[in-house]
Amino acid sequence: MKHAYASLLPALVLASATSLHAQDALISVSGTVREKGTQEPLPGVSISVKGGSAGTLSDGNGQFALKAKLRFPFTLVFNILGYEARELEIASGSQPIAIQLESKAVAMNEVVVSASRVEESRLKSPVAIEKLDIRAIKETPAPSFYDALENVKGVQMTTSSLTFKVPNTRGFNIPNNFRFMQLVDGVDMQAATLGVPLGNAIGPTELDIASVEITPGAASALYGMNAINGMANLTTKSPFSYQGLSVYQKVGVNHVDGKDRDPSVLTETALRWAQALGSSQRWAYKVNLSYLRGTDWLANTQIDQNPQNLSSANPRFPELSGANNQAADLWNRYGDDNAGNVSIPITYKGRTETFNIRRTGYYERDLTNPIVRNIKADASLHYKLTDKLELSYGYRFGLMDGVFQRGNKIQLDGVTVQNHKLELRGQDFTARAYMLVENTGDSYNLNPLALNLDLQNGATALSPANATVRNTWGDKFQQSLQTQVNQGVDLVTAMQQARTAADAGRAVPGTAAFNALKNQIVHTNNWDSGVNVKGAPIPGGAALTQRSHTYHADVLWNLGERVKFADVVVGADARVYEVIPDGNNFVDFGRPLDQRTTPGGNYQYYKKVGGFGQATKLLLQDRLKLTASLRLDYNPEFDPKLNPRVAAVYTLAAKHNFRASYQNGWRFPSLFEALSFVNNGNVRRVGGLARVNEGLNYLDNSYTLASISTFNAAVNAYVAANSGTTASQAALRPEIRGLLQVGNLPTEQPEQINAYEVGYRSVLLDNRLSVDVDAYYNIYSGFLGQVEVSVPKNASGQQVPVGSDDAVLAALNSNRSARQDRYRVYTNARNNYHSYGSTLGLTYNFYQKFTVGGNVNYNALSDNKEADIFVTGFNTPHWVTNVNFGNREIVRNVGFNVVWRHQSTFYWESPLANGRVPAYQTVDAQVNVRVPSLKSTIKVGSANLFNNRYFQYAAGPTIGGLYYVALTFDNTVLR
Repeated sequence: MKHAYASLLPALVLASATSLHAQDALISVSGTVREKGTQEPLPGVSISVKGGSAGTLSDGNGQFALKAKLRFPFTLVFNILGYEARELEIASGSQPIAIQLESKAVAMNEVVVSASRVEESRLKSPVAIEKLDIRAIKETPAPSFYDALENVKGVQMTTSSLTFKVPNTRGFNIPNNFRFMQLVDGVDMQAATLGVPLGNAIGPTELDIASVEITPGAASALYGMNAINGMANLTTKSPFSYQGLSVYQKVGVNHVDGKDRDPSVLTETALRWAQALGSSQRWAYKVNLSYLRGTDWLANTQIDQNPQNLSSANPRFPELSGANNQAADLWNRYGDDNAGNVSIPITYKGRTETFNIRRTGYYERDLTNPIVRNIKADASLHYKLTDKLELSYGYRFGLMDGVFQRGNKIQLDGVTVQNHKLELRGQDFTARAYMLVENTGDSYNLNPLALNLDLQNGATALSPANATVRNTWGDKFQQSLQTQVNQGVDLVTAMQQARTAADAGRAVPGTAAFNALKNQIVHTNNWDSGVNVKGAPIPGGAALTQRSHTYHADVLWNLGERVKFADVVVGADARVYEVIPDGNNFVDFGRPLDQRTTPGGNYQYYKKVGGFGQATKLLLQDRLKLTASLRLDYNPEFDPKLNPRVAAVYTLAAKHNFRASYQNGWRFPSLFEALSFVNNGNVRRVGGLARVNEGLNYLDNSYTLASISTFNAAVNAYVAANSGTTASQAALRPEIRGLLQVGNLPTEQPEQINAYEVGYRSVLLDNRLSVDVDAYYNIYSGFLGQVEVSVPKNASGQQVPVGSDDAVLAALNSNRSARQDRYRVYTNARNNYHSYGSTLGLTYNFYQKFTVGGNVNYNALSDNKEADIFVTGFNTPHWVTNVNFGNREIVRNVGFNVVWRHQSTFYWESPLANGRVPAYQTVDAQVNVRVPSLKSTIKVGSANLFNNRYFQYAAGPTIGGLYYVALTFDNTVLR
């Protein structure tokens, strides 16, 4: 196969061309297309007239016939996936045609755009970049092209739902990953208020995706804002290049073991139609429709993240451990977190003992909807003003259901995102403007839903000592517990019976009463409950009502020959987020504090502008490629930030490409991190901007929740050990009050990364072996996360300074409701964080069309000597390995592919759930059969063939096997 890409030898397209007229005559061309080497006929080859509208496909015997009004000379283009495209000029009717198509062995030298924002060889890209082209997408055993990203070198996928998956690279992973950018034809797919990219939910259909480029690691020097952890660039098919009708139908089944839910059918239907209009082919349009429906995966793993030995539980009573832990905070159960805690003092064995007790809560399986939908629709109209200048308008609509995790789990129900895009694209420039419209539909938050369900059975806290009526949930638990222990019942049994007594009358899942109450709560947009908050509705709400508009414009200009000393590219962009205040998630900060939670008010805005310049220079007879770029971003909330990048690629002996790069990147806080104002279980989740803090004072006048838990455990222990001492007396003792830690939180600032990378790429052994290896070292500073704090108040409800006696007494658990305002605040970490890792990718075409390949990925985080104010959550396994083996045509028209994936165990940290994610391994496999006579392909496959149950993050859904059959009818002609 030496010189395989340089020489084009005849493969015998046996053709006859007959001219009926001298000019613009009806010309007929026919022949047979064969594969070089094997001389096998090639069915499904697209034969089109370059620059024209005529085209056809070869049949099952490789034969074709094309008849159209043409003028000599004209050029025929022969194109099929997996082969080098060929062009052949037809000069006259008598000219013999002889051509052959050569199979591609290893695709490594593709053209990529994302790494430098200009077309370049992937081999000589200045940073790590991966690409899935149409051929790779068609051959993947994954159920969709988006699922296939999980097997790409360096990518970690987080699955929250059948319809909701988010990729990440190089650590610090979270389900709502706003550090990883997803573009679809240049449009950022991040839903503004949800703060999460929705590339798979509102992006391209299976029929319209052309390629996916993944840039692992920081890309903010060129793309700004959200690309600090990398980016995915999804490109769709042009209606000028891909014309015709395509139809896709997939039917699958999941939950085959019946453990979480009954075996369920998944269906996905897609249609694509594209056409160029008129003899001049100046106009073209395309339309895409897609509908998916299935039964979602279920998060049902129940691990206690508040075990008995912790100070926030009951560490002095080992009998209350395991299943007997009355302060348990289980994964995938809601309402049993710290907001549902009550301190219950009783007389036990002659001493005053105080127990931490959590509300019973509700499991995720009882709160979510198992059926999920995903509807995608898009249409675009394109006009070529000249051969090199194209104007287009595109509209995209997506609707999705599913579950995703932010600070808590959200049931997405009818979320819609619309996108309008206007673009002018020339040979060396692009100007683009778009608008995104977001509406969360009937979505709701599981945590306030569970809390408000429980509150209908009574307030959590104990009634005041002077109350004449004592009928809260805490009162009933205390009364029953005291009665039981007084009768000599053991503590474990007494606790169980006390919970049964307190829960009497509670809404029971599956009953009509439960369903009616749940329906009322999820359609109420106020998460407070009148049971414990004066003026709030009863039963309280859980609706997630968020609406926003995003306005964006950008321009890119390749100066080309206008600059002689280097290849120079410049660009600029501007973005405005416009949020409609709902009073519960986003509010009008111009209103007084006591009116902020009223729906409506002035729209809230969050803005940024940026620009960059990049220069590339070839030296040493083009063996050395130097690239330098500088980007400036400005957000009015912060000082301007500079993002430089320098990179070098050196080519040795024409095959070996070594690269090194450095870049500094910044990430402005997302909209939710900056401006949220969410009340959830009497804990307000707030953005970290200074204007949000005004009048609330949680940044500089608060105690951390972690220290309050330690403080209360010490108080309880001292009271139990010293008969006659009250909790207030114990709290004011110097050694106990000293346990309280003042928050002193910094005003929110952008995150920063300094990223270093080296790598090597090559295609060896006569284009049969590709090698790609890289290593990185990142330094994060100002890392953004959440910390929970409490602002103390006196008995009159007025704020008091931390350190005062009133502030110390306010920190007692018994004063949780009356004398503490609790906030979960977005703020910056105090430590710097150092992460590092490496990846190796190999692909080997070892015999005929048999290919074996894979990648090994390593990621790690250096330990810091001092603890930070919150856990940053690296949330990435040390080792991930993918191995694939396949043959796209093991026999005529039949191919297969198998992928094995292994991921090592790692520890997951987040505000919702912490815990170890076990190692797992899966096997994906597919067999595909082409039926050229029907222009169709049948694919039979499975993701997780052996149904090895696993989850990818703490409190995430358990994922099992998905088995499917997909039929694709493709009458597309490539131009």
